[in-house]
Formats: sequence, C-alpha cells, structure tokens
Amino acid sequence: MKNTRIYITCFLLLTAFYMTGCYKLQTDYDYQKREADPKVNMTAKDYILSRGTSAPSNDTIFKWMQKAIEYSGIDISEYEKAGRTYILLHTDAIRRLTSGKVTAGFFFDYPVVVKDNAGVPIKSLVNPALDSLRPAVAWEDYSKETVKNLLLYLIVQGEYGFDNLTINNKAVTTLLPPNTKVDPKETRLGWVITKNEPNPDPSFATSVTYSPALGSGFDQEGKMNLKILNNDVAPIVVNDRVYNRTAGYYFTNGRGHVFSSTASGVPGTGMPPFRYSWF
Repeated sequence: MKNTRIYITCFLLLTAFYMTGCYKLQTDYDYQKREADPKVNMTAKDYILSRGTSAPSNDTIFKWMQKAIEYSGIDISEYEKAGRTYILLHTDAIRRLTSGKVTAGFFFDYPVVVKDNAGVPIKSLVNPALDSLRPAVAWEDYSKETVKNLLLYLIVQGEYGFDNLTINNKAVTTLLPPNTKVDPKETRLGWVITKNEPNPDPSFATSVTYSPALGSGFDQEGKMNLKILNNDVAPIVVNDRVYNRTAGYYFTNGRGHVFSSTASGVPGTGMPPFRYSWF
C-alpha cells in the first residue's frame, strides 16, 4: 500500500507539473494571425516557369506541366493573356511514382495503348476484345494533339475564384474546341463516354464509363464544371472529382488554381477533361 501511495503521489505531481507547463506555453505563445497573400506579381506563364524545370532550390512542382507545354507545341503566350482562369497541374497530378513505377496521376488514370513494333495495338490477355494498356511514363507516349487539347481544356475563359463561385456547379467555357475527340487507339482517355448532362442517377454522378467504340474523351462542349465544396476546407472542385491543392491565386493576367489531389485527400488523380460520363 505504501508503494501504491508513493506512485499515486508522483503521478499527481507530474500531472500538475505538465498541466502547468502546457498552460504556460499556451498562454505565453505570441501568436500573430497572418493571411497568405494570394496576389502573384507575375503572369501565369512566368509562375509556371518559376517553378518548372529550371526552378531554384528544386522547387519544380510544375516541371511536368512545363514539359507538356513544350512537347505539345501550344503557344506559351496563351498563359500571358488576360481575363482567364488557369488550372495548373502539380507534378503529383501528372505522375506519382512508387518504387520507380507510375502509380497515380494522369499517366496512370489514362494509360496508353500497348503496340507492337509495327504500331499495331496488342490485345489484352484478360479481355481479347480490348487493347492492352500500360501507364504512360512521359508525355511523348501521347500524341502532341492530345496533350495540347488537354492544356487548352485547362485554360478557362473568364476569371473564377472564391468570390464568384458557389456550392452549385458553374459550367464555364474553356479554350478546348467543341467536339474534340481522342483516338481510342492511343489512350484509354479516348474510351471515356462523355455527356453534356448529369447522370440521371445521382448515386453514379462521378462514375466513369468506358467504351472504345463510343468514347470521346474530352468534354464535347469544351466546358468545365467549377464549384466550392461546402465543408470546413471549402476547396474548389473541378468536374465534381478533383479538389484543389492551393487556390485563389491572382496573377497579373488572371486567376490560378493548383490541383493534385482528390476528395479523399489522396494525391495523384489525373484531371478529368470531361464533366459527365455515363451510358
């Protein structure tokens, strides 16, 4: 009993000590509230390049987006024009590696068709009716046309942000021309059946339906849905599927939002270039 009393006494003394210490730390901490400045004193183009392939201190989060711009042949001056909203892709939204293999991002979600030396698609061993697929490892695995069209889709006409978006989807027009399609013999993106109206069954609102014969890949009206999710984080959501990483940038020529993660907070979901997909 004597030992027990000693242990209890020590426990109470230690508890009082730590509670007193914690309280002192909490009350004495000189907290100063600051808000991050959303204004970026440069164009969207310069911001991409400043954190691209030649960025200082290895801050190259837009390296793979810059590679897409350079490979596709899109006129980089598009990122200097005013009155636009620029959807910027963090590296994790394009390719995320695990043990040296692509396991997430656009390269993983929209794999390319495997072909033989003659350029003929190789059929899947699992389903001989379909072409075999593999994750892309570089933008060069896609055609320049597909990559350019993806970039055009990520440039919105008009400026949109937290001040003029709501919890309801707003269909905005991108630079992607209507009726743009992806070759189904190139990538599974071309297998995606796209619609201009929501799925009549709300429980499948974010589902994706594939068909090599009926797919188009890109939104056939060249539009994108933007909204703000009504939760404590209040992220901007693209096409009901992808949440922003950081948002609300004011470039000297428009707005900007960076994406790399999904609703669950898991990084590395490929940006869906379509609003609705169902059959």
